[in-house]
Amino acid sequence: MLNLCVILENSAREFPDKDAFILNDTALTYQQINGAANQVANGLVAAGIKPGDKVALSCPNLPYFPIVFFGILKAGATVVPLSVLLKRDEIAYHLSDSQTKAYFCFEGTPALPMGDEGLAGFEATPSCKDLFLITADPKSPSPFAGTKTLGQFMHGQSPANNSYPTEPNDTALIVYTSGTTGRPKGAELTHSNLMMNSILCADLFKATHQDRILIVLPLFHIFGMTVLMNAGIYRGTTNVLSPRFDAAQALSLLHKHRITIFAGVPTMYWGLLQVTDSPIQPEDIQENLRICMSGGSSLPVEVLRQFESRYNVPIMEGYGMSEGSPVVSFNHLDAERKAGSVGTPVWGVEIMIADANDNPLPPGEKGQLLYRGHNVMKGYFNRPEVNKEVLKGGWLHSGDIAYMDEDGYYFIVDRTKDMVIRGGLNVYPREVEEVMMEHPAISMVAVIGVPHEQYGEEIKACVVLENGHSATQEAIMNWTKSRIAAYKYPRIVAFMEELPMNATGKILKKELRKG
Repeated sequence: MLNLCVILENSAREFPDKDAFILNDTALTYQQINGAANQVANGLVAAGIKPGDKVALSCPNLPYFPIVFFGILKAGATVVPLSVLLKRDEIAYHLSDSQTKAYFCFEGTPALPMGDEGLAGFEATPSCKDLFLITADPKSPSPFAGTKTLGQFMHGQSPANNSYPTEPNDTALIVYTSGTTGRPKGAELTHSNLMMNSILCADLFKATHQDRILIVLPLFHIFGMTVLMNAGIYRGTTNVLSPRFDAAQALSLLHKHRITIFAGVPTMYWGLLQVTDSPIQPEDIQENLRICMSGGSSLPVEVLRQFESRYNVPIMEGYGMSEGSPVVSFNHLDAERKAGSVGTPVWGVEIMIADANDNPLPPGEKGQLLYRGHNVMKGYFNRPEVNKEVLKGGWLHSGDIAYMDEDGYYFIVDRTKDMVIRGGLNVYPREVEEVMMEHPAISMVAVIGVPHEQYGEEIKACVVLENGHSATQEAIMNWTKSRIAAYKYPRIVAFMEELPMNATGKILKKELRKG
């Protein structure tokens, strides 16, 4: 047997009175988190939830998230984490597609209010019978007829529980991802997938119970969930929660809580660099912060250099995806780090750069990144035909274009779907973005392809300027043209106040293409 919830139970035994999660001025110990999770598990069993049933969870970075998350696992059920930004129709799709039986939903989720009938309005979700509302005040009543708040649901339930003995290959999590194409698909991750990834993540950044982690990455996303929450719980760290990323507030939390470990997506590091009027000085953070990690998308080398120069702390970049639980490769602390590289494969994982026929390519050649190992998902839930292609030959086909250098380090070039084909020539937006980020007037840039009658696609750069700087389209085009091949530089430059991002801080290029 193996159930991921043992990481919480073990830390609750070893560090019962240690602060596990901190939000504002509230701190909950490992014993308290584990006891509350037991109450959720007992409540689910009493409500008729059976091992293997799917239970959805929409909650921002609040202590309720780990409580409900591990409560679902303790009952032997499968967690279906959903973004708190999803709208009603999107939630209905996810609940229906995953065959969810019950749904824990935070009161601030945009899909609410759903009317007096609770789940009425989710006509496409006949399997989901119960809604449990997570409220900021656990004593407040539910505004929906026939539904309970989390507080009401947990009331009277015992804080003791014998977790259900799931097997290593049982599905612990169905996390939705766009995958390679099409509507979101639910990647089935097992207890073994998540356990192995949690342990190796804790080892990668050499976490101990003395570490203090700031979690601004959303816990409903696999990056924040595994790399920070689960790895931290496994090692008994203290985890400081922030429901949303605000750069100035993040600096304050880093200083106030003497944070030692921080992880974010590239736009978060860029945002921290934009804070120039904070009373907190770099040396105030350097005193405790020992490692930063970046993932989710490629970190511009210029952002990495600027951040490390200001804060004198290394940013270790890695590569992962939901289908990989998520970590696939990483720049290891005890090995050489190469700026711009996502490092080497983590323990137990193999990577291959392959051509269109899945044949391995030599160092320096660009191709699709394939990987296999303990981290690979069981498959997309109820998508047998898609799984045949994505998991063909026992390798997960990532859809990412990459290459390996002579030293065995991997470099992500771009997503296959983001590649621009201009006049029959392949242009990788990340390469153009890296060059443009060196322009003194450019703060952030996203490069996309737009339809063009003659060339098929033309290259467009969406640019956010540095505060106090100005530039013309022609000047930026000419500057970029002087530094890269003529077919790669953007012929269209659009100046923007900000770039659209999703809940994790990833730039939404599909939204830019609409414009």
